[in-house]
Amino acid sequence: MTRVVVVGGGNAALCAAISAREQGAEVVLLERASYDLRGGNSRFTAGAMRTVYDGIDDLKKIMPDLTQSEIERTEFGTYTREDFYDDLGRVTHYRIDPDLAETLVEESYGTLAWMRKHGIRFLPLYGRQSFEVEGTVRFWGGLTVEAWGGGPGLVDGLTEIAEKIGVSIQYQARATRLLTDSGSICGVEVDGALVAADAVVLACGGFESNPAWRTRYLGPGWDLAPVRGTRFNTGDGIKMATEIGAATRGHWSGCHAVSWDLNAPEFGDLEVGDNFQKHSYPLGIMVNALGQRFVDEGADFRNYTYARYGREVLKQPGQFAYQIFDQKVQHLLRDEYRIKQVTRIKADTLSGLAQRMETVDTENFLKSVSAYNAACNVEASFDPSVKDGLCTQGLSIPKSNWANPIDTPPFEAYGVTCGITFTFGGLHVDPEARVIDEAGSPIQGLYAAGEIVGGLFYFNYPGGTGLTSGSVFGRLAGSNAANQSNS
Repeated sequence: MTRVVVVGGGNAALCAAISAREQGAEVVLLERASYDLRGGNSRFTAGAMRTVYDGIDDLKKIMPDLTQSEIERTEFGTYTREDFYDDLGRVTHYRIDPDLAETLVEESYGTLAWMRKHGIRFLPLYGRQSFEVEGTVRFWGGLTVEAWGGGPGLVDGLTEIAEKIGVSIQYQARATRLLTDSGSICGVEVDGALVAADAVVLACGGFESNPAWRTRYLGPGWDLAPVRGTRFNTGDGIKMATEIGAATRGHWSGCHAVSWDLNAPEFGDLEVGDNFQKHSYPLGIMVNALGQRFVDEGADFRNYTYARYGREVLKQPGQFAYQIFDQKVQHLLRDEYRIKQVTRIKADTLSGLAQRMETVDTENFLKSVSAYNAACNVEASFDPSVKDGLCTQGLSIPKSNWANPIDTPPFEAYGVTCGITFTFGGLHVDPEARVIDEAGSPIQGLYAAGEIVGGLFYFNYPGGTGLTSGSVFGRLAGSNAANQSNS
């Protein structure tokens, strides 16, 4: 029997392992982390997965648990292929590799259906991607589906499937070198031992947990940013592949980085998961240490801005900011604002709030809020489920949607810094998930999937695309690796 070795332990790696095993290959999965810390960045996510769908009939096929009551009270809308292409192009400034984009979009729904066939359950992404308006739950931003149990549930489910069909999973197994014979992959070195392989799938993430690489490629200050997820994504796969001639690709000075709780630890905490994130900023305003706004909080739905606004926070004095909300919108804040570890300040007056934000210029803060409030259009209607066009007038930094005055006590401020999720630069991979060398040819027997892939994301990222990309290219990588091995 031929052998496929998968390096990594998250969603992309597990999908690759399951797919390769389906094709009859012997599959060994090498997870650098211990069993308790397994799952890579996937385990730290909420489990959102962006996919095309043409209305409720498509959703019912991947979410058969939907009840008739849910269907009747919910506007799920549609998310067409054209919508997905448009979002990918728009947020990446149309730099995304068109062939990779095509594979991602066209295979998104089929891949989720494949996962569902194997037993992965999905449900609507209520709360995080929907608002109830006049008794109807409305989804927004093109993101409707999440894995049951979030990222931890997804990893557990895929692990169970992989083990059930005969994938051998080894924990605390760090791959450090690829082995070649006449230019073809023949194995990997794991903690000094040699493991033979007919094909290898690299699905072990980017380099966001390597502060030296972050500084080298992302720039000064990035070594200080806390990591949202696993501590084990230090660029091992990229290093191994480039040492045998693999080409790199993508936005190497770019990354997915979000507003992250000011007092979050250096690396992700599995007990908290992704709840250190703070993504309801479109409902309020953000100010820096100077007491000044610095972004258009309402430029778009949060899932089209959150992955780049972390970088903007990092640029501010002291690398922090505060998100400010009043009583009118507090009931709309996401659940992450209610965890016990949150950095929250509360006051009955704006001046009292300012005084409690000791690291923020009080006078400038009060001036900024006053100017913002004066610029709001109080006659227009607020609707958080659509881009409502409720915008400010006359400000140098506008708020383009959801511009409510900050005028109703109690007031709340949440301290945030920049949390890095994953890096955008990676390996050159073709639509068949084959790793390409510097001469433009596939490296025989080497495949890649997940966050290690370069060429997909530039500048920004549509929320929920990471897990879908990992699943799509993981499935392709595993299948193609196994079929190559059998040929």
